[in-house]
Amino acid sequence: MTYVTDVPEATIVSAVGFSGHGAAGSPAPGLDRLGDEVPTHAAQVLDGSLTPPAAEPATAHDVVRLAADYFDGYSTVGLLAVVGVLFVTVAFVGGRLLRPVVPTPEKLLTYECGVDPVGEGWAHTQVRYYVYAFLYVIFAVDSIFLFPWATVFAEPGFGGTTLVEMFVFLGFLTVGLLYAWKKGVLEWT
Repeated sequence: MTYVTDVPEATIVSAVGFSGHGAAGSPAPGLDRLGDEVPTHAAQVLDGSLTPPAAEPATAHDVVRLAADYFDGYSTVGLLAVVGVLFVTVAFVGGRLLRPVVPTPEKLLTYECGVDPVGEGWAHTQVRYYVYAFLYVIFAVDSIFLFPWATVFAEPGFGGTTLVEMFVFLGFLTVGLLYAWKKGVLEWT
């Protein structure tokens, strides 16, 4: 039987993992009084009677089991992907086989929202619609960066830096918008 008084404290610390005193000078659990019994595993380490078991060589079965455990999650994802691809393939093939195919001259005409097609098939699109696309891109990019910025701005320590960065970003967008306005790009004529 090994007791605390029989073993130097440095040896106990290395075997048990903590010293006899806590952070505030109070005794640590299990070592509060001299004469306490040392835990069995620590006593075996101190005596030298506890030795780690010899490592056994890995067999082919162990390697296969380890690989199976590793790829278990991937096999589920792979199975779901295969089922999804099969579902889409069966839907497309079934649609092609079951639909009625009767080409008529009316079905082969160009469809324009239910209106009879008149004139050439090639026509110019009015360029003024790009203004909407331009404005959409500006405000979409603004919102993509403003929402995360507003979240980070509330965190302590990020206020000043992120405020300057956001005003620089908004400044670039504003300069571009003012330039387009000055050139008359935003007018509907």
